[in-house]
Amino acid sequence: MATLIFRLNNVDFDEAEEVRQLLADNDLDFYETNAGRWGISVAGIWLVDESRVEQAKALLQDYARERQQQVRNDYQAACSRGEVPSLWQRVQRAPVFYLGVAVLAAAILYLSIWPFLDLGG
Repeated sequence: MATLIFRLNNVDFDEAEEVRQLLADNDLDFYETNAGRWGISVAGIWLVDESRVEQAKALLQDYARERQQQVRNDYQAACSRGEVPSLWQRVQRAPVFYLGVAVLAAAILYLSIWPFLDLGG
């Protein structure tokens, strides 16, 4: 019976391709399923041979650790080059959006505490 070893929901195409290549390079037979038309099925990579599940999971764990480190390094490099905008820069680029978010948050907060404010009267 096949075993799900990697979920593909919300995974970047390049990451999914790297996982496929990793499994193929290690001669692990697998197949893929997609989420279906309405996105309610399991999109994933399934290992055909159950006896090699531990090997596949170890490979994927090592891959995830390496990818995490690479993404962190890329982010730190982008920060040091000044390519990552600060919160203030984001607000300056889209002030109407952030004003709308603040007004919506204030309205939700008011509606949440309004019944308690009315108890004193």
